[in-house]
Amino acid sequence: MKTIDLLIGALALASASVELSKVKHIEELDEFWAQLHAHLRILRGTKMAPDNRIVNGEEAQPGQFPYQVVIMSYFQDGTGGWCGATLVSQNYVMTAAHCVFRGSAPTHGTVTLGVHNRQVEEETQQRINYDTVNVHPNYSSTNLRNDIATIKMATPAVFNDFVQPIDLPAVSDDRTFAGWTGVISGFGRISDETGSPASDVVMYTSNPIITNADCQSAWNTNLIQAQNICLSGEGGRSVCNGDSGGPLAVRENNRSLQVGIASFVHSSGCASGFPAGFVRVSHFLTWIGQNSDVVLRD
Repeated sequence: MKTIDLLIGALALASASVELSKVKHIEELDEFWAQLHAHLRILRGTKMAPDNRIVNGEEAQPGQFPYQVVIMSYFQDGTGGWCGATLVSQNYVMTAAHCVFRGSAPTHGTVTLGVHNRQVEEETQQRINYDTVNVHPNYSSTNLRNDIATIKMATPAVFNDFVQPIDLPAVSDDRTFAGWTGVISGFGRISDETGSPASDVVMYTSNPIITNADCQSAWNTNLIQAQNICLSGEGGRSVCNGDSGGPLAVRENNRSLQVGIASFVHSSGCASGFPAGFVRVSHFLTWIGQNSDVVLRD
């Protein structure tokens, strides 16, 4: 298998009281590298480390992505970190499993909805505690198989212009969405410079969704499976560290439909032009229905 980098910008070494601006990305932690397969560990300390943000994107308008979520999670060893997610119902958000699992689920955490600037307590924000995390039972941290999780909030979200759930595909929807324009959003870093901070505000960009066959061919590896969906890296536009767990969405009937969850990128870097890998939401609809209160469409 060709060596790859993983899109893991979310979890970080921090105390429960540390500000988001001071947390580190998970790729800086010994614990993160120890859990990876040996063929991935060789990337540590090399110049193959990925670019660290929504690359070649632009700042969103407040309320442009009312389904965008920031989650902050804390673990038994005292570490914690933030990640992206999406609001899928009044009680649940959905994210990548690697955002909320490090040998065990978090002891507690916070979901922030209605965010434009994550460093400011905006009037639009709803900050809600959580203590229930559902990680896919077959999640593998070594190769990010089944990289999906749901989180139940302690109190329901209040829907308004800045807080709205995203639509999910119908159970009968067998479209691959290849050729559709995919929109990605998140709070990853906005500069390649070493030590550059993550973005305070929501950034976004778009590119065509490609077939799994084309994605597999570009990567020249068997990493891409039916459970994945890929976004073209055309123009150097992509997700990266800090955007983990966030949405890949398409527009249908003037609404946003989530078709992917940000999961991993190529070792050549986020702006390299290689496709980015996402969890294919339609592949996991039954599991999502069983681990949330989302009412699935037939």
